[in-house]
Amino acid sequence: MMGIINIQNVSTQFNGQVIHDHLSFHVEKGEILCIVGGSGSGKSVLMRMIIGLDAPQQGIIAYEKPYSPKNVGVLFQHGALISSLTVLENVSLPLKTAYGIPEHLAEEIASFKLLQVGLTKNDFSKYPANLSGGMIKRVGIARALALDPPILFLDEPTAGLDPIAAHDFDELILKIKENFNLTVVMITHDLDTISHVSDRVGVLVDHKMYVMKRDEITHVTHPWMRSYFLGERGTHLFLEKAHHHHGF
Repeated sequence: MMGIINIQNVSTQFNGQVIHDHLSFHVEKGEILCIVGGSGSGKSVLMRMIIGLDAPQQGIIAYEKPYSPKNVGVLFQHGALISSLTVLENVSLPLKTAYGIPEHLAEEIASFKLLQVGLTKNDFSKYPANLSGGMIKRVGIARALALDPPILFLDEPTAGLDPIAAHDFDELILKIKENFNLTVVMITHDLDTISHVSDRVGVLVDHKMYVMKRDEITHVTHPWMRSYFLGERGTHLFLEKAHHHHGF
């Protein structure tokens, strides 16, 4: 066993079309791994398998500790909050349903999580319709962390956020990763997020997975990766960081 999650020889086909061709990689404990890929590269399919919603057609996904949905927090891209419940009720719900925790205690735990993700007591009684996109994401994170999972999965977490909210969200991820001692796996195509928070980046391309450290991105030779990371937008993010890093 190498990592907290080990993916070995996972292959996926739909209607005779290969999506994943023997993917093998691992997720290291305590890292933030960003997964990128073009549309149709099977990012969401892979995530669904890793979080246990679908079984791999071929290959093995093994967790360091026996897998349980309670060990995994997930914020789906359209991780809708329940609109008829307040912020506090949305976050305490999984505690009551999954663990049967009494209401007052569930709300106490939920309050703590909400404060950790940057909401205030004034926000607890609000309904999702009255929240900004960034706040909804924060409540989603608090809900994902409700059961204290060691691993947090995020699907396109900054999609649809304005640049300020997206930057604040990146900062939040770094903070809660430290505070809760988390391992974070996120699907994203936000180059700013990748350059700001990732320890390693996994690229799904040509049905394979290539995993590299963030500062190795500047050395990629694959044409798709070069255009993805080192096009006009990416160059200043990754090249300047690399130069900055090495004291040029």
